[in-house]
Amino acid sequence: MEDVNIKAGVNEEDGLYTEDGTIDIHKNPANKKKTGNWKACRFILGNECCERLAYYGMSTNLVNYLEDRYGLGNAAAANTVTTWSGTCYITPLLGAFLADAYLGRYWTIASFSSIYVIGMGLLTFSAIAPGLKPSCDTDGCHPTSGQTAALFIALYLIALGTGGIKPCVSSFGADQFDENDETERKKKSSFFNWFYFSINIGALIASSVLVWIQMNVGWGWGFGVPGVAMVIAIIFFFIGSRWYRLQIPGGSPLTRICQVIVAAFKKLGQQVPDDKSLLYETTDVESNIKGSRKLEHTNELKCLDKAAVETESDRIKDLPNPWRLCTVTQVEELKSVVRLLPVWASLIAFATVYSQMGTMFVLQGNTMDQHIGPKFKIPSASLSLFDTLSVIFWAPVYDRLIVPFARKYTGNEHGFTQLQRIGIGLVISIISMIVAGILEVIRLDIVRKNNYYDLETIPMSIFWQVPQYFLIGAAEVFTNIGQMEFFYGQAPDAMRSLCAALSLTTNALGNYVSTLLVTIVTKVTTRNGSLGWIPDNMNRGHLDYFYWLLTILSLINFIVYLLIAKRYTYKKVTHLR
Repeated sequence: MEDVNIKAGVNEEDGLYTEDGTIDIHKNPANKKKTGNWKACRFILGNECCERLAYYGMSTNLVNYLEDRYGLGNAAAANTVTTWSGTCYITPLLGAFLADAYLGRYWTIASFSSIYVIGMGLLTFSAIAPGLKPSCDTDGCHPTSGQTAALFIALYLIALGTGGIKPCVSSFGADQFDENDETERKKKSSFFNWFYFSINIGALIASSVLVWIQMNVGWGWGFGVPGVAMVIAIIFFFIGSRWYRLQIPGGSPLTRICQVIVAAFKKLGQQVPDDKSLLYETTDVESNIKGSRKLEHTNELKCLDKAAVETESDRIKDLPNPWRLCTVTQVEELKSVVRLLPVWASLIAFATVYSQMGTMFVLQGNTMDQHIGPKFKIPSASLSLFDTLSVIFWAPVYDRLIVPFARKYTGNEHGFTQLQRIGIGLVISIISMIVAGILEVIRLDIVRKNNYYDLETIPMSIFWQVPQYFLIGAAEVFTNIGQMEFFYGQAPDAMRSLCAALSLTTNALGNYVSTLLVTIVTKVTTRNGSLGWIPDNMNRGHLDYFYWLLTILSLINFIVYLLIAKRYTYKKVTHLR
């Protein structure tokens, strides 16, 4: 690896090679003309489109599958889906750690994809294979404990498989643009918009074609097609190998974090010098962390600076003990992560709102007229395609129209700062909850006035749900894409997968919070024999109250977010030249 770095250093002056330490698939310095940029990203975007088609193809309608084949009630099915979905956003912490520390993003994606395919295969067999498929009759379906276990093994294999892909693909795509090159840096910002665009192309097919297949052809075909899509995703990924730029794994980021904490604790009695240039740092142009540029010192969290205070005993040794003395860059790595945490926490509420699309929005839609004309019936889960269409509409509009327009007034090359972009999305998500609540008030009013309590579907078109889905999609373009770009840009170079995974855990906790809220609301509102807010018969419940609860929590969260964003300090990188 030392030879690689030397070779890169020689050629950087000629502008032939990237300046961010990336290498090609053969472990040579990455040639700017032959690797990276959009020629590499087309394969990454194709891979992501197919992988998301597979994921949303089996998850979008999962709540109905659990009710149909496994006999779960509304609240139980919703909680099962949000708990599983939450796990899908926790497992990326494992995949990210392996990517940053040992395997690199390329091999992590390749390895975990095989687990994903096994899970998709088992899920498909659980829907069609005798013995694995629950037996059904006029009284419903009757799954055995073994069949239920097979289903959950399949689901959680998928959760594990996606854990190696989710935190790595967006960062891997962004790695294809050299941040030290001004032209490529601007392209990187556009990449996140088009990355999210490709996600939603896959989601569009999933929420329309695949959900229709599941509800009208069969669950076997409905899960089999996503399985094939996942295989195609892997093929796409490997075809582009020769054009990829790879970041060198920087070693265990958790070890480096622990070293800073231990070193700072050991030197509690030491005084941090007023002249911060006296703090310990390597004399080389590059940092001593593989694949990472040096970070400039910041004045926040000064207690951690003690880890970089060099004592007489440290100077005696040729190679300082990293558990007693850390570089400024290593200390700033930890500071960067700590600074991200308040922003991270403030995004959980948005993820809670977003998770309603796969649960409460679907259950709300089940009670409404799903017919288009006399014969065609649209599954309630397919309404999520309007969220997808919204993203497909807003992503290019934001990139091509909003950014250039905003740039004239803000002077920011991206139009808005990343935190401003996220904040706009939070406001839109609050509006979406208000719209969903108003629709439920109107729906329940129709039920009461016409005594429709015992009807499965009332004569009110499901397309009245379109505005709430469309608003969620608009909120995604601002908040989710802004979040991806923010966590990638503010993460230390050698911890980008881990910080991407940290970003994804907001979705996990959002789903878990949704599960917790439904559990608490159900327990509190069903006391003394009451049906509660979310009963199996939604016409006798008060889903609107649940939406108002989410609106209030989201509004409080937005106020807190404004305070956090106002105090945030963006990281500063020491460029190599």
